[in-house]
Amino acid sequence: MTKAVLGIIGGSGVYDLPGLENTRSERIHTPWGEPSDELGFGEIDGLPLVFLPRHGRGHRLGPSWINYRANIDALKRAGVTDLVSVSACGSFREELAPGTFVLVDQFIDRTIAREKSFFGQGCVAHVSFADPVSPGLVERIETAAKSEDIPYRRGGTYLAMEGPQFSTRAESHLYRSWGCDVIGMTNMPEAKLAREAEICYATIAMVTDYDCWHEAHEDVDIAELLRVLHDNVAKAKQLIASLARDFPKEHEPCPIGSDRALDTAIITPPQARDAVLLRKLDAVAGRVL
Repeated sequence: MTKAVLGIIGGSGVYDLPGLENTRSERIHTPWGEPSDELGFGEIDGLPLVFLPRHGRGHRLGPSWINYRANIDALKRAGVTDLVSVSACGSFREELAPGTFVLVDQFIDRTIAREKSFFGQGCVAHVSFADPVSPGLVERIETAAKSEDIPYRRGGTYLAMEGPQFSTRAESHLYRSWGCDVIGMTNMPEAKLAREAEICYATIAMVTDYDCWHEAHEDVDIAELLRVLHDNVAKAKQLIASLARDFPKEHEPCPIGSDRALDTAIITPPQARDAVLLRKLDAVAGRVL
């Protein structure tokens, strides 16, 4: 069995994770560049946790300027087996009011300006991504949400847009017509890269506002958004602490094989693989290479 290490990527407003024991910080360098910030290491009830603020402390990095490959590579090097993304989002559904947490199970990727794979020329791989989140991890998050009496919904589709601007009204109505439930700017390509790195991944999408489709509400207002965000962050930290306290100390095999995604994914035969790229893949794909 593999020792479980729970990783937390903190989105807007989540720049630290209080309540950890035996804490330390470390800057991990990767062949893909520098991650958003130092990684914070600690424990809750003996479970190792690794925390990374997605936007950097002080919110220095916008969604399109985050080095997603470096972030996931650094977390992989830190031993993370299970990764929870905590992300602010807008709502496309009347019933998903601000303050609701959505445990999404699908994504639509509308980002266009980001590196989306560790693989490429010299080593081609195609991972399965039909089910982009790990159901076992979501199950544990749901249990923690129930125990903390946090309003949530399990299941939903997250539309990842490029940003940093919010949607036009036409876009908002379009995404609703597609059956999307929430909209955000950061979970793609993060979830794809986590799958390539064989890390189980799940998202806690924290609703801060209704996207601009909603005629009975004002268009996205930053002041109100930040007020709700502050409340959501407090609940998110409470949820993570509860999740960690009951998390298994040994990594549980993923029901859909997220943690073995590379078993049959690499297409390029060994003799044709690029040596330079292979060295960069040492952490992400070392198990199969």
